[in-house]
Amino acid sequence: MVIGNIKHVQDYGVLEEQVAACIEWAKKHNLRELSAGTHEIDGERMFVNIVEYETTTPENRFWEAHRHYLDVHLILCGTEQIDLNFIKNMDLKDFQEENDFLPMEGEKKVSVVLEEGDYLVCYPGDGHRTGVAVKESVKLKKAIFKVQIQNRE
Repeated sequence: MVIGNIKHVQDYGVLEEQVAACIEWAKKHNLRELSAGTHEIDGERMFVNIVEYETTTPENRFWEAHRHYLDVHLILCGTEQIDLNFIKNMDLKDFQEENDFLPMEGEKKVSVVLEEGDYLVCYPGDGHRTGVAVKESVKLKKAIFKVQIQNRE
């Protein structure tokens, strides 16, 4: 996993080419004006999902990971906690190929709090539970860039 802020991306050394492309695309487009839903960037190789929801308690959220795409979560408005743990530490459920969705259960190892402009890159080994309220429930709008990767199994 990688965490940073879009305003200081140059301070984080070398980002993978596809992750850097997501950040550059975000800088050139007003993502706050995009409607909720999927927006194509480079076909199935790269796209962005704009989501809006209320943050809530961990018990009301779910754990997930992906095999074919990495996620770049970029906060547009609001604050959220994302709980993280390596999938090797989790109880894995059946992978849903059509949605590239690996549900799991377990405990968090660490949490990060993301505010406007912060991003988090989640790789296939990074289980994540998003949408957790920090102090109280808030309305959140964020971009989740999906970057296709080679299957690493």
